[in-house]
Amino acid sequence: MDSGQTFASQSANYDVLTTCASNNDRYSQILTMLLAGSPLREILHSLVLSIEAQKIGTRASVLLMSNDKKRLLTGAAPSLPEQYNQAINGIEIGPIVGSCGAAAATGERVIVEDIATHPNWAPYKELPLKAGLKACWSEPIIDSTGNVLGTFAMYYDTQKSPSALDLELIQEAARLASLAIERSQGLHLQTLTSKIFSKLPMGLLIVNENNTILFINPEFKSICGDITVDSESFEPKRFFEHSQQENITSLMKNLAIGKTWQGELTGRKRNGKTFDAEVTVTSFRDYHGEQNCFSWLIADISEHKDASKLIHFQANNDALTRLANRRYFVEKIYDYVWQQERSKQTGIGCSILLMDIDNFKFINDSLGHECGDRLLIEVAKRLAPLFPEMCTFARTAGDEFGVFLQGKVSANELIELAKQINQIVSNVSWLNSKTIQASMSIGIARYPEDSTEVDALINCANQAMHDAKVKGRNGYQFFDQSMQKNAERTAFLNMELNKALSHDAFELYFQPILAANSTHIDSAEVLLRWPLNGEFISPEEFIPIAEQSGLIVSIGKWIRQQALDLIYNYWQQGRTISLSVNVSTSEFITADLQQQFISFFEDYLVEKSIDNFPFHLLTIEITESVLMEQHENVEQLLSRLRNWGIKISVDDFGTGYSSLSYLANFPVDQIKIDKSFIQKIEQGARHKALVEAITTMSHALDLSVTAEGVETKAQLEFVQLSQVDAIQGYYFHKPMPQNAFADLLEQQAYLS
Repeated sequence: MDSGQTFASQSANYDVLTTCASNNDRYSQILTMLLAGSPLREILHSLVLSIEAQKIGTRASVLLMSNDKKRLLTGAAPSLPEQYNQAINGIEIGPIVGSCGAAAATGERVIVEDIATHPNWAPYKELPLKAGLKACWSEPIIDSTGNVLGTFAMYYDTQKSPSALDLELIQEAARLASLAIERSQGLHLQTLTSKIFSKLPMGLLIVNENNTILFINPEFKSICGDITVDSESFEPKRFFEHSQQENITSLMKNLAIGKTWQGELTGRKRNGKTFDAEVTVTSFRDYHGEQNCFSWLIADISEHKDASKLIHFQANNDALTRLANRRYFVEKIYDYVWQQERSKQTGIGCSILLMDIDNFKFINDSLGHECGDRLLIEVAKRLAPLFPEMCTFARTAGDEFGVFLQGKVSANELIELAKQINQIVSNVSWLNSKTIQASMSIGIARYPEDSTEVDALINCANQAMHDAKVKGRNGYQFFDQSMQKNAERTAFLNMELNKALSHDAFELYFQPILAANSTHIDSAEVLLRWPLNGEFISPEEFIPIAEQSGLIVSIGKWIRQQALDLIYNYWQQGRTISLSVNVSTSEFITADLQQQFISFFEDYLVEKSIDNFPFHLLTIEITESVLMEQHENVEQLLSRLRNWGIKISVDDFGTGYSSLSYLANFPVDQIKIDKSFIQKIEQGARHKALVEAITTMSHALDLSVTAEGVETKAQLEFVQLSQVDAIQGYYFHKPMPQNAFADLLEQQAYLS
C-alpha cells in the first residue's frame, strides 16, 4: 500500500470518527437542552455555534417559517452581520429567492457556490456580497409530517462547493433544528392549550375510562363545585341523576363504545342544587395508547333556559290569568286540524267553546279596572278544574275565554260542560268587599261538522257566542248555518251602511205627536229610514249593526243636522215645528263622545251665525240605560243641553231599569210610556193601573207624559182619562215622509 494513500485513508477515517463523535456531542448537547425545556432561540443558537465550531470558516444561520407560511424570520445567526440579519428578516419565500427562500419554497436543498453569478441571487446579491458572503448552502428544516419549518444555511466568504461530509453535516443540523422546533412548538402548544383550557368560559373535565379525574379547569369547579375535595373520580350517572332517563341512557351507550355525545342534561352541584347543562363528551386514547379517556365540556345554561322559558311563556300565555293566550290557542287548533286532515281519520274531531263575560264593561266602568282584572283571574281559577288534561284553556281577548277540546265529544257532553261553566261563573263573587253576580255567554262549534277550516271554525264559535248574548246571555248556543247567514247579512249591511252614510242615502220619516185632549199635532218624532235595493231595511236590524260598528255616531249627527235644519227653516218662515230625535246609548259611551255631542250644537251655532236658536223646539229622546251608566258625566251633559233649552225625554219608559229615583235626580222633562204597556191595557185592570201610576208619578215630578203605540179607540179613551199629555200611534198617524208631514201641517193650519 502506498504511504500517501495510507495517510489519506487514515485521515478520512479520522474525519469520519471525529464527525461521529461531534454528532454524538451535538445530539447530547441539544437533547439535554430540549429535556431541560430551554427556549428555542437558545437551542438554535447553540446548534449554530456547534456547527460553526465543527466546520471552520462556516457562518451558519437558522431561519424560521412564519405562521402564514409565506415568509422567513430570523431564528439564530450569531456570526452573520446584524445589518444582513435585519435585511433578510421577513423575506418572502419563492423558488428563485436566494438559497433559503428557494429551499423553504421547494422543500429541497439549494446549493449556491457563487452568489455573484447564481440567478436566484441576482436581485439580492449586493446585500450578501457587501457582507463578504460569496457562497450559501441551504437545507430545508422539515418536520415529521413533511411540513417545512424553516431553513438551515451555511455561508462562506469564498466561492465553495460542499463535500459529502458537508452535505451530511448540513442535513444533520437541519434534523436537529427540526427536533428543537417541533419540541418547542409542542411545549408552546401544550402551554397555550393549558392556558386556554384554564380560561375556557365552560367547564372542562378530563377523566380516564375508570372515571379518575386527570384534569379539571377552574370554570368546572365554579359551575359544579370543587368535586375533587371529597373524591378524585367523576361519576356521570350520579352527577346527572336528575336528567331525563332517555338522555342518560343515550349518554352511557355512547360512552361505552367511545363515541362523542352531545345534549342537554341536568347537573348536580355540591350543595345539592341542580342546573341545566349543555354537555359534550369526546373520547380519545391516552398517550400510552392503552385506554380511552374522556373530555367533558359542560356549560351552565340555566339562565339561558330560564330566559327561554320566560320568552316562551310570554309569547304563549296571558300575563294576567297565566292561561294560554289567543296565539297559542289558535296554533293548537291549527296543529290538531292539520294532523286530522293529513291522516284522513274519520270519526275523530274536536270542539271549540268561546265564552264571554256578560256586561263586563259595566263591571269595569262602575267598579274599576282592578276589580275587573280580579274577576277575570277568579273566573280563570274557577273554570280551570273543569277541563280535561288534553284540552287547551285560554284567555283569547279582554273578557273572552276559549276552550279547545281534542277528540270527539258528544253534544250532550258539551251541553253538560256549558251548564257547569254557567253555574260556576254565576256563583256570587266577592271582590274588594263587593258582590259581583257574573254570567257567561258560550258559543260552541265542532270540527268537522261546522267547518274544516280553522279560521272559519273559530268564527262559527264566535257567532254562536254572540247569538247566546242576543238570546238573553248566561247561556250557550251551538253554531248552525243560520248564524252564518246572519253573519254574512251583518257584514253586507255594515258595508252598505258606510256607503249610505257617505252618499246621504238615508231618509227621514216623521210620526206626529198629538195633544191628548185636542188631538192637535204639537210635534213629531224623527225616524230614520234606509232604502236599499228597492226595500226599506228595518231599523231594528241596522241600528244594532251601526252601534256595534261605531257608525251610529256619524248617523246620529246626520239626523240631528237634518232636524235642526228643518226647525231653522220653519223658524225663518215665522212658523214653528217641534221635533224629537232619538239618541243611541253608544253616543254617550265615552267622555270623548260626550264632548263631541256637545260640540255638535256649538259648531251648528257657529255655522248658522246665529245667537238665539230656538233649541226649545228640539227634544232629545234617550233610554233609561243612559241614565244608569256614567252618572256624573251624563248628568252634566244633559244639564248643558237643557241650559240651551233642549228638552230631555226618556223613551220606552218601563222596559229598562224602571228606577224612579233617577227621574228626580236627573235633568229630565218628559217620559214616553212604552207601547207594550199601552197595548196591554185592554187585557186587564193591572195594566191600566200601571199606566195610571206612571202618569201620576210623572206629573208629581213635573214631567209631561207621552203614550206611545196608541192604536185603538179604547186605548185612546183610556190614556185621555188617565191625564196623559200627548199621544203617538197608528190610531192617528203612521210615520210618513217629510213632504207628507209638511202637507199634514199645512192642512192643520188651514183647518185651524
